[in-house]
Amino acid sequence: MKGLDFEKPILELEEKIEELRNFTSREDIDLSGEIKKLEERLKKVKQEVFKNLTPWQRVQIARHPRRLYTLDYINLIMTDFIELHGDRLY
Repeated sequence: MKGLDFEKPILELEEKIEELRNFTSREDIDLSGEIKKLEERLKKVKQEVFKNLTPWQRVQIARHPRRLYTLDYINLIMTDFIELHGDRLY
């Protein structure tokens, strides 16, 4: 489980939901009601966690290594991108 400290409750719920989905598909047992309850709880937990972030936690999210960079977006938008730096003739 990777994530920031304040994201642990969210990650735990997501992991539990994934386990139930895998169990449901493997064992052919209907746990959709339980999964739906956990998804609603997950939504509430996310709202609470991200509503009450400290300034430092916001910085941690902004600097997260898995966050997309500008080049990630550019590569999704176009195929023939050439990055230029500065004046080539001084």
